[in-house]
Amino acid sequence: MKKLRRSARLVEMTQYLLARPHMLISLSAFSERYRSAKSSISEDLAIVREVFETEGIGELRTYSGAAGGVRFVPRMRPDRALERIGGVCRQLEDPDRLLPGGYLYMADLLGEPSLLRDTGLMFATAFAGLEPDAIVTVETKGIPLACATAQFLNVPVVIARRDQKVTEGSTVSINYVSGSSKRIQTMSLARRALKEGSRVLIIDDFMKAGGTIRGMIDLLGEFRAVVGGVGVFVESGAVGAGERLLSDYVSLARLEEVDEKNRLVRVRPGNFFDSPEFSRFRENKPE
Repeated sequence: MKKLRRSARLVEMTQYLLARPHMLISLSAFSERYRSAKSSISEDLAIVREVFETEGIGELRTYSGAAGGVRFVPRMRPDRALERIGGVCRQLEDPDRLLPGGYLYMADLLGEPSLLRDTGLMFATAFAGLEPDAIVTVETKGIPLACATAQFLNVPVVIARRDQKVTEGSTVSINYVSGSSKRIQTMSLARRALKEGSRVLIIDDFMKAGGTIRGMIDLLGEFRAVVGGVGVFVESGAVGAGERLLSDYVSLARLEEVDEKNRLVRVRPGNFFDSPEFSRFRENKPE
């Protein structure tokens, strides 16, 4: 790269960091890239850090030592996240989205690029300290959410399938019981898809009783994987605590009530928004 003036260097450096979340980049790499002294690079990074933190874009963490450098950790501002999910809740409350069995039609939302980006950023914010080796989901509706999250955590996506494919090669399969319908179903994962002992984050679109996610956890156990966290776009509130097969998870929205007879749907922000940092933004906001 040709030597840039400082203003141009700051713009290019910002874009470089935004495109490489959670990647440790040494000062030497920046110095060689921009043909500038490390002292100048350090001053530039201080400016970028201040803007990131002031505007709620994320953190620019500094690591000292020979193997040190900087790492950009993206985050979503609490007010922005609550505003975004509030809009999602209002969309989901449309009676025309009602499906038999207390489910909601969400395919259009899961195909909206800007919403997927924000949803991925919310999950990346929730699990910023997890440092997973991969994001795991099951086909098909969870795939766009997993990909959006993986983009901000800078890790690969691993997809479990409901049936075996010849193109997958050797696979590991398990039978699991759906938590809501109590039906026995099958889930498989290619042996080459995940290294043994990996630390993973599970992402899915909808959780009722949690049978599918429990099935994923059991399947990942065959790979000796460590499930560090579970994130769901929408959880159902119609399931009692005793029926829920999962207790530790993060949800972005909660389906509180479904009255199919009167075509009434009530959706509120999920448990991701229960933390104290969101309390002051929830004031005067409708549930």
